[in-house]
Amino acid sequence: MSSLFLKRIAFVLTLSAGCTSYAQDKAEKALQKFEQEYPQEKIHLLLNKDHYVAGENIWFKSFVFDGYNRSNISTSLFVELYDNNKKLIDKKMVPLLKGEGSGSFSLANTLQEDIYFIRAYTTWMTNFSDDFNYLQPISIYNPASLKKLQPNTEAIWSATVHPESGTFVDGIPTKFAVRLQSKGVTPSEWSGSVVEIGKPDVAVAEFKGFDQNVGSFSITPVAGKQYQLIVEDKAGKKLTIDLPPVVASGLNLHVESTDTAVKYSVSSKNIAEDQSYKILVTINNQMVYRADIKKMSGKTFSIPADKLINGILQLTIFDANENVVAQRLSFVQPNLLNIKKPVLTTTLNTSNRSKNSITISNNTHYNSYSALVIDAEDSSSEEENSLLSSLWLTGDFFSSHIFKPAQYFAKNHNSEALDALLISEKYKRFEWKNIISGNYPLIKNKPQSYISYKGKVMSQGKPAANSELNLIFKTPEAGMKFNLVKTDANGLFWLNNLAFEDTMKFSYQLNSKDKAAISSTQVYFQPDFSFFPLRKELPDSRMKLTDRVEGEEIPEKVAKSIANLSSEKFINEKITDIEEVKIKGDKRNKTQKLNETLSSPLFKSVNEMVFDFVNDNNGAGAINILQWLQGRVPGLQISSQGMNATATMRGGPVQLFLDEMRADASLISSISVSDVAMIKVIRGMFSGSSGGGNGAIIIYTRRGGITGSAPDNGQSKTLKEMTLKGYDKEEPFKNEIYAEIDPQSLSKDSRSTLYWNPYLPNQPKESTKINFYNNDDAKSFKVIIIGFDEETDTPLYYNDILK
Repeated sequence: MSSLFLKRIAFVLTLSAGCTSYAQDKAEKALQKFEQEYPQEKIHLLLNKDHYVAGENIWFKSFVFDGYNRSNISTSLFVELYDNNKKLIDKKMVPLLKGEGSGSFSLANTLQEDIYFIRAYTTWMTNFSDDFNYLQPISIYNPASLKKLQPNTEAIWSATVHPESGTFVDGIPTKFAVRLQSKGVTPSEWSGSVVEIGKPDVAVAEFKGFDQNVGSFSITPVAGKQYQLIVEDKAGKKLTIDLPPVVASGLNLHVESTDTAVKYSVSSKNIAEDQSYKILVTINNQMVYRADIKKMSGKTFSIPADKLINGILQLTIFDANENVVAQRLSFVQPNLLNIKKPVLTTTLNTSNRSKNSITISNNTHYNSYSALVIDAEDSSSEEENSLLSSLWLTGDFFSSHIFKPAQYFAKNHNSEALDALLISEKYKRFEWKNIISGNYPLIKNKPQSYISYKGKVMSQGKPAANSELNLIFKTPEAGMKFNLVKTDANGLFWLNNLAFEDTMKFSYQLNSKDKAAISSTQVYFQPDFSFFPLRKELPDSRMKLTDRVEGEEIPEKVAKSIANLSSEKFINEKITDIEEVKIKGDKRNKTQKLNETLSSPLFKSVNEMVFDFVNDNNGAGAINILQWLQGRVPGLQISSQGMNATATMRGGPVQLFLDEMRADASLISSISVSDVAMIKVIRGMFSGSSGGGNGAIIIYTRRGGITGSAPDNGQSKTLKEMTLKGYDKEEPFKNEIYAEIDPQSLSKDSRSTLYWNPYLPNQPKESTKINFYNNDDAKSFKVIIIGFDEETDTPLYYNDILK
């Protein structure tokens, strides 16, 4: 697995005289095999808000990563909604393009108020522990429920202690992390002190907690003494914990991450002089540093940070027999996060229902953005677990719950707290002992390219072996498509790499002169994808249910969401009425309707030019399609040599498609103009592009229903029909609502989500705009913009408040 922005290094340092034996190569070889053959995906979901009421829609944008880059392993994502009893409420399958996808859930208005869970995973991820699935609790409110949600502030909290590198050796100064855990909310203010057993009034060390997760202290232990930690919260609750016993011999690994290097030192006591060790340092399951160690003097060594990337280093010390004797996790350059920020200009108006605009300056490194604007008084899902914390932290750890991990990568974050947190964590993507002994994950499920179906043809009661089957597909987006498939010796065939929404109808007929064989033909399909049951238990949510008191006041955020439900219903009805009037009055743009009929979602762009050959008679007198386009599309040049032709736009090659399938210029030139329904020219990048940023020309041929029904020669009566299930269709989100309805027609506007666009195309030659309307209350706006550099995959991340 390669990474465009991982500057790989493999230092081999000798800290003292020593040699590397054959046995000492096992760990490196095992790691290389794991990295190359068992890549690890992780997921982040951006939600349009952080809480919901029954009857609302949940919109989500998904990001799937392979390590620290967007994943190319999986092309489909499975997203599920569970209730608190682990009952599956709903499930969706969405397509992924460069690791990104989007979808929605429609919540029933009968859902009881409770905590629910969104789970997301890919087929490839099912080969590994369910602990690495995305599993996020969400609050769903319903005032009609007998129970109500509230924070669980009464739950008992506990604490654990973790010595740095896992060792506590006599006379060696040792840093400890103290970790809080609770099924509810952990205390926001707490402190601790360390004492010797028998001397409870004399503090050896004292500290205050960094946050609701972790604190730290350092002590130098003395052999024969026993130590205790006393942790106390603001309310006076105390907890006493024994520190691990002090050992007389061993080693300790101390690590410090700075802006320029990750520094480490190894100290030891009573270690045999002929004992040899080595240290391996990995990031994203790749080895980036190696050194042999024979004498441990406590000297500090440095791993240059400019050779690394942001991410978690795992430093491991092995003895001569490949046993792990010390481990430590550290984050590379926690104060120099490699993220890009968009350059924004704004035109903001906080008056009721006023129009607002945010402009993203042109940047050719990005194809698209994900954009969310909410009322700044509301919370976003990014405040709990952000894209950055999923990418760099929680996506790889599950040993314990982390309270608001997003805080470690937000403005003014505390890098010392992050370091203490990592002392208390353990990397679980692999166990050194397992992979060194050859115990790797068992791969049962391999990723498929989008949707695949296996078909079996039966005729006259037996498999139609080595036969031909005519298939006629019909989709709402692409119309009719014809295909001839051949079965194998078992009557089987496969439909691979399908990407369509909702359902796809098709007819079939055995290609045979035997009428009995034709009439008895049956085709059975089995999808080559499946949802997998959740094997682990649901996590704690920090919320609890209590009895609802009749007549009590509904929380403000819930009341706003309920009011918005009524508003959305009114808006949907109003817009539907407007559309019906447009249709009845024949005022709808016929070319737009043709474009919507023929173009699939992957071949739509705001930067497109459409030529209508059905309603405008554009092709009258034309002989060659490509030559016809020249002069009509600015910057397009057509060069011809005999039957060969090339198309360029502003000096770069243009991709050619026929009915959204790649085609060469000679095939395009051979098409009769009379067979063309529409030509679309897209400038720059778009979802269906397979490479290059110079755009594409897509020719759509005429189909039945475009200029009238195709003549029926009686053959349709002999065809049998079936329906295949595709990707789940996403509910549309209405952004510029007042562009379609009168602002005064709505009695109350309490929307929290003011703008949602999981795929905002970057305009190659101009700035990209986010246009939205204010609600009745917002005086400032919380704006989230996410993108990825197409060359380096460096994240662009903006999460701030605009006033």
